[in-house]
Amino acid sequence: MRPETAIRFEQEFAPRIAEAIAACFAKTVHTEVVPRDAQRQPTRVRIHAAPLEELGHYPHPLNLYLTWDSDEIERLMGEQGSARFARYLAALPRKLNAWTQARELDFLTHTQGEPVALIGGLDFES
Repeated sequence: MRPETAIRFEQEFAPRIAEAIAACFAKTVHTEVVPRDAQRQPTRVRIHAAPLEELGHYPHPLNLYLTWDSDEIERLMGEQGSARFARYLAALPRKLNAWTQARELDFLTHTQGEPVALIGGLDFES
């Protein structure tokens, strides 16, 4: 991915993803953009929360990272990128639900099966 694309994604798109995800939950679930490390890690969105102990479904507190495929990020910069991104943001509640069912994640109790989870290589399909 071109450096200017990575910077733009981190500054413009990732914060909007974090905000859209946070809007799906009570104030007890937090999101943040974790900046890229040019040598190792891409820009990530972290979703985390203290577990609701009385309801905990899994043994670990919610601590999830999301990353996106670099080709998909490049496509966001294209002609139809804005419309595609808007559809993606609108689809996030459904995507979160699908991730819950496919992985050991429980957003309601703020717990997960592993100490840290990564959902990587995501696309921007709605």
